Amino acid sequence: QVQLVESGGGLVQAGGSLRLSCAASGRTFSNSGMGWFRQAPGKEREFIAAISRSGGETQYGDSVKGRFAISRDNAKNTVYLQMNSLKPDDTAVYYCAGRVTTTYSWTTALTSGYNYWGQGTQVTVSS
Repeated sequence: QVQLVESGGGLVQAGGSLRLSCAASGRTFSNSGMGWFRQAPGKEREFIAAISRSGGETQYGDSVKGRFAISRDNAKNTVYLQMNSLKPDDTAVYYCAGRVTTTYSWTTALTSGYNYWGQGTQVTVSS
């Protein structure tokens, strides 16, 4: 079973940057499409970004386009989320998720598309 552990969250001022990491255990990471989501108190889980198993395809939510970037290092079993120009509205718990797929270009913005999840890391952006 694949386990995901997020790290890199914390408190940052508006306009600042953070880089989140998600480390995966097991041998299936390089065969998995990966995604990042976030959930603020009282709100639904929101899609942030996704990356294909090869890294060649990426997809972003409208609220973060141009500010956030997803990447992966299959040799390190890690997916990253670089977050720039942070806003107070970006405050949330950030989760990474994955799904083993045979399709190299597979990405999805749907939470139902992923079948393993990390436990999340808190990001707080102060104004």
